[in-house]
Amino acid sequence: MSEPTSVKKAPSSRAHSWTSHDHTRGHLLVSLLVLALPLLATSVAQATFQMVDLTFLSWLGEEATTAVVVTNQSIRQVFFMLALGGSFGAQALIARAIGEGNQELAEHVTGQVLWIGAAMSLTVALIGLFLAGPLLHAMNVSPAAIELGIPYMRLTLLLAFGFVFGMLSQGVLQGAGDTTTPMVISIVQIPVMLTAEYLLMFGAGPIPALGVLGVAGGLAIGQVFGLFLMFRVLFGGRSRIHLRPHHLRPDRAWIGRILSLSWRPGLQMLGGFVVNVAFLGLMGSFGDKAQSAYSIGLRLGMVGPMIAFPLAGAAATLVGQNLGAGNIPRAWRAVGVGLGVHAPLLWSIALGLFFFREPLMAFFSDDPEVVRLGAEFMAYQAGQFFFFGFAFVFFRTLQGAGDMTVPMVISLGLSLLFTIPVGFYVASDWGMGMGPRGVFVTSLASSGLMTVLNGAYLATGRWTSRRLH
Repeated sequence: MSEPTSVKKAPSSRAHSWTSHDHTRGHLLVSLLVLALPLLATSVAQATFQMVDLTFLSWLGEEATTAVVVTNQSIRQVFFMLALGGSFGAQALIARAIGEGNQELAEHVTGQVLWIGAAMSLTVALIGLFLAGPLLHAMNVSPAAIELGIPYMRLTLLLAFGFVFGMLSQGVLQGAGDTTTPMVISIVQIPVMLTAEYLLMFGAGPIPALGVLGVAGGLAIGQVFGLFLMFRVLFGGRSRIHLRPHHLRPDRAWIGRILSLSWRPGLQMLGGFVVNVAFLGLMGSFGDKAQSAYSIGLRLGMVGPMIAFPLAGAAATLVGQNLGAGNIPRAWRAVGVGLGVHAPLLWSIALGLFFFREPLMAFFSDDPEVVRLGAEFMAYQAGQFFFFGFAFVFFRTLQGAGDMTVPMVISLGLSLLFTIPVGFYVASDWGMGMGPRGVFVTSLASSGLMTVLNGAYLATGRWTSRRLH
């Protein structure tokens, strides 16, 4: 298929609404807030879900919690990162097309993104069906956690299509400048998900209590419901992207372009996954309590970035659309505005995490050693948030501009050449013998290095001259 021609749609009656705001002109702070406030509301809703979900898990016991968290923070995280990479690639292309005024191209790209989602969902399902056992055995968890985790992982990956398509669709709408629609869908979806989880986990009336399998089933029900709503929006013309049948015709050239942008941020995010997997296994060598503390701390530590990260994503959309419009100075200013809002928010969350770390851990575990280790880990996580306040905006700006390679190289390079080897050396008895604290210290140092390296490259300005098509 030849490249779609540029089509400028006439302004609609919603021209000044949040879903169709023009982010290439006007006050940047207003644009950032129009993009970010719905994303923040979405993140708060998702963080609430994480906390309630973790509470449900804690009622099943520490082995069940470890089985689910290890699966979610390791094997499932691979596919989360790949889907996130796909959403970043789609967001960059669509933001640039919208900035250029090429609506038809933005919708054509969206149709090709759905084909990528279908292929990814099938791959994830096959891996869950045939490899759940070997993958979980490699994680160095207790036999009881493995027994609970294998069926949970298998069912989670088999039903991952709702999650994959939902993630990609959110990236599409964010690139188009519509963050309100994903917010509404998320707020409607989460009560459905939690209700389904609770009923399937603990049983009610004719519904049997499925334990950890109920977690996977409840997640899938909520995600499919959200996907149904998202497709109604995309195909019904209720947002800035309106899919029609001709947009779904496979176009190998554009699928290749999307994948060429997507695999690098996917690998970049996998850098963090590799560290989590390595350190989860290392913490297992210090005992089940250390691994449980690290697992719960990881889940709690997700809340801060989950809430603040959308602000960095909003800055990425602003950068992409303004580069598409040829306004490089405005793209630079978007970076500064993003930092001015993102960093203070994440630092505020860090203070809360630091001062309330022990009560938070005690809420999810009554084991004093788990609480002590988990609270120490969360103190170091609060320190990481100081660096993340800058780093997230730095690398999302680069990705929003279509410069995917440098953030990927920095992330993977740090993970493989610094964080993992240094962490093992500092923590293990054959090295410095610092135990779990060595893992915490190394993670903090790695966050600082990542921030400096991404910031130094951003300052060169090379990302402003990237061409995406």
